Amino acid sequence: MKKFLLLAVLFLITLNGMAQKPEAVQTTNLQSTISAQPFLFSINTLTDENPRWNLHYSGSYGERTQGQFGYNGLGQQFGVKGYLGSKFTLYGTAAVGFAHGGGVTSAQQVEVIRDLIGGKELTGFRFGAGLGVSRDWSNVKSAISRFTASYDKTNWRLAGNLRFEKAFDSSRDKLDFITSLGFQHRIAPALYIGFEAIGQDLEGFWDKDEAEGGAKLMVGPSINLSPTHSKLSFSLAGGPVFYATRSQIIPSEAIREITSLASGNGYTIRALVNFNFRNK
Repeated sequence: MKKFLLLAVLFLITLNGMAQKPEAVQTTNLQSTISAQPFLFSINTLTDENPRWNLHYSGSYGERTQGQFGYNGLGQQFGVKGYLGSKFTLYGTAAVGFAHGGGVTSAQQVEVIRDLIGGKELTGFRFGAGLGVSRDWSNVKSAISRFTASYDKTNWRLAGNLRFEKAFDSSRDKLDFITSLGFQHRIAPALYIGFEAIGQDLEGFWDKDEAEGGAKLMVGPSINLSPTHSKLSFSLAGGPVFYATRSQIIPSEAIREITSLASGNGYTIRALVNFNFRNK
């Protein structure tokens, strides 16, 4: 995994140098290199100064995982993100999976988030709250509420989420808790490097029968490349995944950033390509 991440860093640095002309580097500012979705595990809101609509595709790989994408945890997801005006951000995703016994399944979710503090400028502190709905791999519907917080400066950015999920199924948990945090620092005009962390199904700390198999944690490096005046931006993140707690329940098919581990601990790597409908 370390070799893979090192090669990825070298590739993105090389791509960054090729994508920018010397005069573009000299005039680069935050607005020309801002990414609509710089983090893989945390959602940030859009603003009046960043009102782009975006499409993204993300793929993930996890060692020693199980779920809709097979033993090796190969996954793919499509998403849309856009600014609705008046500090509202729309975020939706759809994933397609191939079951072990054959057949194709899917999962979707959509959320609307509004900044309650900030939300008009690119830089500074923003705090928002939102609501949404989802349908998971087993056709169970859920209600979602999310709190978002972020702080953006010219050379660094910080974002975090706290998500609550209520599944409408008696076999699921009464309430699921998921939290995430990401930090990135700019080391080149359009290249950011930092870390991301996620805590999933944290109710496993007090519920021995947690429905997704227990609380899981991940922390690892994060990379974002957003070439100047390009409609494309790229993100990569991953790290070791381990169980903080374990339950004896067979994991459900709820939508999760970290899939259930078949045995022991493992790791996950996730990559994202984002397309902006507007030129930067």
